[in-house]
Amino acid sequence: MKSLEDVYKDGENLLCKSEITDAKLDAWYLMEYVFHINRIEYYMNPKKDIDDSLYEKYMRYIKERAKHIPLQHIIGVAEFMGMEYIVSPDVLIPRQDTECLILEVLKYANNKSVLDMCTGSSCIITSLAKLCHLKCAVGVDISLRALEIAKKNIKKHNVNVELIQSNLFDRIEGRFDIIVSNPPYIKSEVINELMPEVKDHEPITALDGFEDGLYFYREIIKVAKNYLTEGGMIFFEIGHDQGDEVKRLLEESDYHSVQILKDLAGLDRVVFANL
Repeated sequence: MKSLEDVYKDGENLLCKSEITDAKLDAWYLMEYVFHINRIEYYMNPKKDIDDSLYEKYMRYIKERAKHIPLQHIIGVAEFMGMEYIVSPDVLIPRQDTECLILEVLKYANNKSVLDMCTGSSCIITSLAKLCHLKCAVGVDISLRALEIAKKNIKKHNVNVELIQSNLFDRIEGRFDIIVSNPPYIKSEVINELMPEVKDHEPITALDGFEDGLYFYREIIKVAKNYLTEGGMIFFEIGHDQGDEVKRLLEESDYHSVQILKDLAGLDRVVFANL
């Protein structure tokens, strides 16, 4: 029979051998998930004996992570904006970078109607609906499988969000005060250079922005003004090197007061403008 300390070391060692980034941290997260313990409980009694069946369960999950399956797919959830979101291989795993987008939209969204284009897990529109009062909240995605996950998250967080299956604006009616989007923005040629956790396990349709990574920005910007109220606002998450190009696209389509915001790492992350 192994102790908690032994179990943790076994998990960490296997992840290190498999060259998993943050092996120590992921081994700990799986400890929390399987043994339902926090760090205080662990350090109070690291020599505590662990039942063999629980050890085997833990190592099954460790072996999955060692294959570069994302931790969030193994445990089925991801943390975002201090909330837990259901995820699967059908949706992009919510990233901390996207919290910068949420925090900026929140400054303008109260009592407004908001459309979230390319909603995926619905983490953007659900977080907005949870954290402020929205007059109307709509999430749009082309993927029915993604919308099934989005539906579960909306129910989980008990918010009023309408979901629409649509290829961008094809099936959208009406106008909104705010349109927000974290569209696919990675250049096609770069996809194969991404970490295995991303390129092999997250939906390519949520990653691939085609040749220059800007395809969806062009398409959304070109049409969005037909779905914005007068003086409405549009917000995008962007790749770290896309700020100037997305700003140019917005200005060429007669949006004004275009601003580029940086994330906590000092990289361009959000572009927004007024119609």
